[in-house]
Amino acid sequence: MDKRHLTITMLAAASLAINATAQLNMPLVQTKYTADPAPVVVNDTIYLYTTHDEDNAEGFVMRDWLLYTSTDMVNWQDRGAVASLKDFKWYDGNNGAWAEQVVERDGKWYMYCPIHGHGIGVLVADSPYGPFTDPIGKPLVWQKEHWDDIDPTVWVDDDGQAYMYWGNPNLYGVKLNRDMISYDGEIIQFPKIKDYQEGPWMYKHGDHYYLAFASTCCPEGIGYAMSDSPLGPWKYAGHIMDHTPRTRGNHPGIIDYKGKSYCFGLNYDVFRLSESRHAERRSVSAAEMEYNPDGTIRELPYFLECKLEQIEPFSPYREVEAETMAWGYGLKTEPANPWARGAWNQLVTDIDDSEYIMLRGVDFGKGAKEFSIDAMSHLYGGNIEIRTDSPDGPLAGIVEVGCTKDEMQRFTTPVKGLKGVHDLYLVFRGRDIQKKNLFKLDRWSFK
Repeated sequence: MDKRHLTITMLAAASLAINATAQLNMPLVQTKYTADPAPVVVNDTIYLYTTHDEDNAEGFVMRDWLLYTSTDMVNWQDRGAVASLKDFKWYDGNNGAWAEQVVERDGKWYMYCPIHGHGIGVLVADSPYGPFTDPIGKPLVWQKEHWDDIDPTVWVDDDGQAYMYWGNPNLYGVKLNRDMISYDGEIIQFPKIKDYQEGPWMYKHGDHYYLAFASTCCPEGIGYAMSDSPLGPWKYAGHIMDHTPRTRGNHPGIIDYKGKSYCFGLNYDVFRLSESRHAERRSVSAAEMEYNPDGTIRELPYFLECKLEQIEPFSPYREVEAETMAWGYGLKTEPANPWARGAWNQLVTDIDDSEYIMLRGVDFGKGAKEFSIDAMSHLYGGNIEIRTDSPDGPLAGIVEVGCTKDEMQRFTTPVKGLKGVHDLYLVFRGRDIQKKNLFKLDRWSFK
């Protein structure tokens, strides 16, 4: 190998390493535009509810609310749209599905949904995946004299009392009744908190109550205030993430999970992979967050410089939905059955030559022998390369997907060299006659 070829090879390897590292801190979802993260932890799972910016949005075009789940913070399964504006019969518009929050209580799931200019509604379901229905048939809160009623956050305190906060640019709150769909007493307007703009997120950590929020626009950061009481007074405590021109907007969601704390927010980084101009096509990111001994929060850098490590290895020895991924830029998802009410199962679609699904930290143990995947192809299909650690990493096997006449079929191939923990890449290859829209994928597994 001559010196020039060696240099090119080394540069290519370095580029792959940089790209792999950069992906670790990129937004959690790339197949849709997501915003306004609302994570909730129940048992061993993170349920991440988000708003949804349409692919062609210039301003805010938002019609439904999405759900993603994870148990390791880096590989997320797309559960589809779990609620939409159509679930509110009293609203006949087609836009305005703004920042929601979901809480679980006594086996039921309550989703608090602002509809811009029409107050805050509430939906309820027996499952985190829906179907969600409107139990009161009207807004829970609607102060018609202004348009402040957006971005609800709900917290159930240790004594069982639930609180709801909301508002832009003013901050409001009420005590919710035990039924979670009504309240008694007057709406409280709180004194102005320094740098508060919108997107409040109320929670408790240790002995302190916290109110995180999107700090004054624009650009927005993530600020926070602290209190010894769920109703304040709130003392401004600084920034979790400072204002930065790298993202115009932000919106916090904060959880404790498996011994660590995480701050979710939003940015435009997926959109920036293809566009330098501004449009409201946002994406949710997350970072590990740490507290100081006095309860204050250590300020985070911008998301791309933050830490987000995998909590536990991912097991491939089960039926894995193909819409589970850490990275899938260029791909899309759609409901497997769009006519089924509450059907959360998704298919991976818009699969083009050289695109791939990546899962982080897959534990193959002592070794896998076989790979199977459910796929359908309308025309000529293509191949799926099973690789590790990079899109052109060691090849473990190839699945040939032919024309299935739009019927889902299982394809199986032997694999070799898969031992221990690796990032898994399913790399898609077209044929000479077809390089785009190769096939749709449902689920896969190793044996």
